[in-house]
Amino acid sequence: GGFGLDGLLHARLSRLVGILNGVDVSRWNPATSAHLPQPFDVESLEKRVENKLALQAELGLPQDASVPIVAAVMRLVDQKGTDILHPAIRHMLEHTDMQFVLLGTGQYEYEQAFWWIGRDFPEKAAIKLMFSEPLSERIYAGSDMFVMPSLFEPCGIGQMIAMRYGTIPIVREVGGLRDTVQPYNRYTDEGTGFSFANYNAHEMLFTIEAAANYYHDKELWTRMMRRAMAKDFSWKASAQKYLSLYDSLL
Repeated sequence: GGFGLDGLLHARLSRLVGILNGVDVSRWNPATSAHLPQPFDVESLEKRVENKLALQAELGLPQDASVPIVAAVMRLVDQKGTDILHPAIRHMLEHTDMQFVLLGTGQYEYEQAFWWIGRDFPEKAAIKLMFSEPLSERIYAGSDMFVMPSLFEPCGIGQMIAMRYGTIPIVREVGGLRDTVQPYNRYTDEGTGFSFANYNAHEMLFTIEAAANYYHDKELWTRMMRRAMAKDFSWKASAQKYLSLYDSLL
């Protein structure tokens, strides 16, 4: 996965420091956002369902709070895992009681593939081939799961914004996705999301199915949402790591 740099990176490992991207916590704040029908925070999670029902209405999906919504806000390009996401979602829509929301643009063949999903499952899928920051925020606030199956991802920011809004990420264990999402462990009841290692549609499908099963345990799911929302991905945290790095150089 080093694209020719593996040897160099391992040889110079002691000289490398990884620092995460930060999130603008003023802009991406579910408690104060003007773009949400119903603002909420970790202490008022019961209000969050209003955003889910409003999102379903806005996108023309049946309003049902009990049905899990899986969402993706992404560029439809090879890097983002679009080629494995498409068959997995199609299978899930055919065999599982769920809804799927996609917001994004990109390569023509991927846009067409997801357009057909929207056409084939009009009651279960809403496909928006466009970019809209306000809509993306309503998707973060109204969905239950956020999928990022990236082929490679130096850091990624979507999974961090999703957690800030209480949407549980489902990611591939690569790059910054592995660094920011702690896989759920049912034995210790810890974790902030779900992950899979290999780059294939079947493994992602099994992970989404597992997450969907846990979703129906509302107490467990609420605990996971609270842990996700408590994570600090602010620029303040990342900036402090830069300062610490500069101090160590001096």
